[in-house]
Amino acid sequence: MESMASNATLEIIAFHLGDQQFCIRTTAIREIRGWAAATPLPHAPPDVLGVMNLRGSVIPVIDLAAKLGVHSASHTDRSAIVVAEIGENIIGLVVDRVSDILSIGSDRIQPVPDLGRTFDPAFSHGIIPLEHGMVCFLNLDHMFAGIEDRIEAA
Repeated sequence: MESMASNATLEIIAFHLGDQQFCIRTTAIREIRGWAAATPLPHAPPDVLGVMNLRGSVIPVIDLAAKLGVHSASHTDRSAIVVAEIGENIIGLVVDRVSDILSIGSDRIQPVPDLGRTFDPAFSHGIIPLEHGMVCFLNLDHMFAGIEDRIEAA
């Protein structure tokens, strides 16, 4: 969390994937759209549901639960597509439901425990303990590092 000052206040949006709650910075979000099926692409990676038309631009739609390796509910009317800006790219992230927009002090973010060699804790900025559970604060820049190279190669 080198880019976060120790006492900075962060605006985050929380959402659910299955029974787990995750969040990302609101500054990364361009908009939140209701669920709509993506157009599948042949030979796409398993976490890529396809593409969607966002006001004339074709953007990839990612199954965030599949990307994170967590269980998710089936896509329903409560599902949403969080349109996020990562570097120069715009992507859609499918979540089960958006739950909250929160303001938290960066000092409330706890580090992700080290779980061994096969575990990459860099996918997250940390864990935020809340009154009703814990929220994993995702690091989208790390999770989608190299997406620009993949998009340019396509």
